[in-house]
Amino acid sequence: MDQDALKKLVGRAALDFVEPHSVVGVGTGSTVNKFIEALAEARLPLRGAVSSSVASTRLLQQAGITVLEPHEVTKLGVYIDGADEIDPQGCMLKGGGGALTREKIVADLAEQFVCIADQSKQVETLGAFPLPVEIIPMAAAQLARRFDAMGGQARLRHAADGRAISTDNGMHILDVRGLQITDPLALEREISAWPGVVTVGIFARNKAQVCLLGTGTGVQTLRF
Repeated sequence: MDQDALKKLVGRAALDFVEPHSVVGVGTGSTVNKFIEALAEARLPLRGAVSSSVASTRLLQQAGITVLEPHEVTKLGVYIDGADEIDPQGCMLKGGGGALTREKIVADLAEQFVCIADQSKQVETLGAFPLPVEIIPMAAAQLARRFDAMGGQARLRHAADGRAISTDNGMHILDVRGLQITDPLALEREISAWPGVVTVGIFARNKAQVCLLGTGTGVQTLRF
C-alpha cells in the first residue's frame, strides 16, 4: 500500500472520532486533506469546523462545511491533524506545512488531539525531521545563533524563487536540523521563551491522545 493510500485510510478512520452536530478542529497538510475529503463524502451533519490554515479553510468551504473562527467557540471535542514525527508518548514535531502556530492554537481548544499519520512518521526520538520554528523576521540571525549553541543548524525556509517563506501570519520559519529531542516538553518550554519565537513546532504540551497510524495491514490505533 503506497503512502497516498495510507493517508486515505487514516483520513477515513478519523471520522469515527467526529461527533454528529459538533464543531471539529481541522489541521493542515496532505493527510488532513484526505480527512476533509472523507468528511465531504460522509456528509456528516456538523455545526462547523475550526481550521488551522487558509488552505484547509478553502477545502472545507469547498466541501460545504461552515468554517468558524476560534473566538466563536469555547472548546472543541476533537482536533484532527497530522504530524511530521510522533514519538511513543504522543509528542510530535509539526510545522512542515508552515501552519504550526495556528495548529497549536486550535489544538489548545480541543479536549482530544487525534493524530493521523502513516507509519513513516513514527519515531523513537523526535528530531530526525528538521524542527520548524515560526519566528519574527528580525530575530532570525539571533535565534540561529542560539540553536547553533545547542548543536543545531538553523536555516530560513525559502520558496522556490529564493525568497523567505511567509506564513499565514506574515512570519518566517527556521528549520533546525541536528537536534535529538529527548525531553520534548522541556525543550518546547525553553524555545518558546526565547525573544522572537512565535511558536516552536514541538507539540508536547498539546500532544496527541490518539494516533491513527496507517500501516500495510490497516490502521493501528495508538493511545497515549
